[in-house]
Amino acid sequence: MASTPGEQDLISGQLSAAAATVWIERWDAQQQHLYMPDREERFTALIDAVEEGAGRKDPLVLDLGCGPGSLAVRLLARMPAATVIAIDADPVLLALGRAAHADLPGLRFAEADLRTPGWPTELGLGRRPDAAVSTTALHWLPPEALAALYAELADLLAPGGLLLNGDHMSEEPESAPVLIKLAKALIEREGERHRPDVEAEDWSQWWAAALADPALAGLAAKRDALAFGAGHHGSPSGRLSTHVSALRAAGFAEVGTLWQRGDNRLLCAVLPG
Repeated sequence: MASTPGEQDLISGQLSAAAATVWIERWDAQQQHLYMPDREERFTALIDAVEEGAGRKDPLVLDLGCGPGSLAVRLLARMPAATVIAIDADPVLLALGRAAHADLPGLRFAEADLRTPGWPTELGLGRRPDAAVSTTALHWLPPEALAALYAELADLLAPGGLLLNGDHMSEEPESAPVLIKLAKALIEREGERHRPDVEAEDWSQWWAAALADPALAGLAAKRDALAFGAGHHGSPSGRLSTHVSALRAAGFAEVGTLWQRGDNRLLCAVLPG
């Protein structure tokens, strides 16, 4: 396991680009090795959909719950003329993204809580976004906040705009218990096939190490005040029907799965043109 970035990587109490990059590499590793062995494939499918469906080479894209910017930088590597506004409320992950990618053209990080109505007013948009994207983030929202988010996006996106959400979204337990069991088994088996031989850092270990870094520890109190809890596991926001119903109620004309492996899927919603 990589050691905590040292004092030589800190500049005036701030995390340098080099140190932030180390933390992001560790973040990506624990996400893929332990939780999403097909993470890069999901990223690729999502970016394919933006490239094919945005209708222009220079789309304006909102990355919702961006974390340290893992999806945003991959999207810009494929579509360098795009503009991506990477949105999150977590001060630690935003600090990492800003430090590591400060000089990346087309990328801007914005601090906003997607649970708060009116969050788009904080973005300073010059035009309507062509797409909103998210990966492994929106299941944190309670169902009422998720429905409100989708309604705001329906009003915000350009006509024909896309919403692309990559996440684990299960069928209803009451109506599809066998499908749920099989979907879980597929993901677990794939995880076993891709798991590294050495012990991998998990999500909790990553956070414990990151918040012990002197350059990030000062953000811990601010992060705690946002009340990010673990209660999202088993939440209705982890169910496919919750997303589909909220998207249709918000006014999206088409809603369907573009890519799937087990319950890991890329859900796409399209506004009327």
